[in-house]
Amino acid sequence: MRKDFVVLGFIGLIIAFLISGTKIQSVEEYYLTHVDDITPDAETVTLTILNDRAYAERDKIPPEIHPYLTADGVVLGKTTYVLRDGDTVFDVLNRATRHERIQMEYQGADLNIYNSIYIQGINYLYEFACGSLSGWMYSVNGEFPTKGVSQYAVKNGDDIIFRYTCNLGKDIGHDEFE
Repeated sequence: MRKDFVVLGFIGLIIAFLISGTKIQSVEEYYLTHVDDITPDAETVTLTILNDRAYAERDKIPPEIHPYLTADGVVLGKTTYVLRDGDTVFDVLNRATRHERIQMEYQGADLNIYNSIYIQGINYLYEFACGSLSGWMYSVNGEFPTKGVSQYAVKNGDDIIFRYTCNLGKDIGHDEFE
């Protein structure tokens, strides 16, 4: 009998320990956690997410993805976000998609040879949905960096654009591979 109380007490302690380390929050709190208020002295960046090429090439894309394609090509219009110390392009994208409730999936830096996070899909539009040369690319201030999203440190005033390409970037103004 005494042994049963000790076991129950031990289980109770484990449960209490697990619960004490759990942060319970509402859905609204979860989505607002990562966005800071913009103040006059805040350093900021802008982010835009576009799927206009995918919409233009929608005949190549599986029909089940069509409801997620926007006719105007805009998943997220140009939006300003507070820049935090050490922010990368990925940090801004992650905060923005979470706050705006835009679905995003990525591969961790430890899972590829580039040692950078790789964006697999945004708003249910994934790599290769428009063919073998399709996927998400990003530019900063009109230039397509040669670094991965988690390696590119952003600075005050940067303009980040994520855009879906159906042709390895050639259809969105990136001609490095020509």
